[in-house]
Amino acid sequence: MSKIILISGASSGFGALAARALARAGHTVYAGMRDRAGRNARAVAAAGEYATEHGVDLRTVELDVSSQPSVDTAVATVLAEQGRLDVLIHNAGHMVTGPAEAFTPEELAAVYDTNVLGTQRLNRAALPQLRAQRSGLVVWVGSSSTRGGTPPYLAPYFAAKAGMDALAVSYAAELTRFGIETSIIVPGAFTEGTNHFANSGHPADQAVVAAYDELYPALTEQVGRRLAELEPPDADVASVAEAIVTVVDTPAGKRPFRVHIDPSDDGAEVVNGVADRVRAELLTRIGLADLLRPHLAH
Repeated sequence: MSKIILISGASSGFGALAARALARAGHTVYAGMRDRAGRNARAVAAAGEYATEHGVDLRTVELDVSSQPSVDTAVATVLAEQGRLDVLIHNAGHMVTGPAEAFTPEELAAVYDTNVLGTQRLNRAALPQLRAQRSGLVVWVGSSSTRGGTPPYLAPYFAAKAGMDALAVSYAAELTRFGIETSIIVPGAFTEGTNHFANSGHPADQAVVAAYDELYPALTEQVGRRLAELEPPDADVASVAEAIVTVVDTPAGKRPFRVHIDPSDDGAEVVNGVADRVRAELLTRIGLADLLRPHLAH
């Protein structure tokens, strides 16, 4: 059955790939992106060309996760045109690189705003509709960095992704009685095929950066190079989009809670497996086992 899907951060990278793959799978996809008339005008045109060339229902919608009015308007647009929303995909994110001490608190807050608070804004706009429907799927595009091996100089990004993961886990239990399902997609460090590293931000306090460079010279480049060396030759960023399509197309009630796509195998799948098992065991022990699966309408 074709689904109505809204995905944030879909101008490039995982978001753009997932939007196209979901549209090819027969769904109506709203690719959310900010500043459609400006910085992302080319991405808007590319999405339109893709839709025409492949005969798929891929649309773009103005969506800035840092703005509640923008988020509210995007969701209202989807509902006005379609009358329902079946799948919400949290994909928008921003990466920064550099020694943790060099980032001001305001810079950390900005990363947290995009990666964590952005999902809260979108949830507050979209979940009332999913709750009223008593059905739906929320997909969170996380990161293996939340529990895998974490190289240095990515602390603000890792902390924000960990915050998003914690929010996703809590939301999962709170939505099941409304018939809303949760899946967390956990990509590893794909060093090619996205703009994460190329467009990463940097700290403002360059004096601190210089102090760290004395003992950690060219560390960011070293991390990037070594991560690339860990990737097998057949590592393909498109596999993340394919995993999202598989989750969306899986029947309700049978979707996996987590899906790891990590060619470099940084250990996150092992640690998440333990954490998710412990969570399930605790919910069962306190009489809330019913929160582990969505309550589907019959």
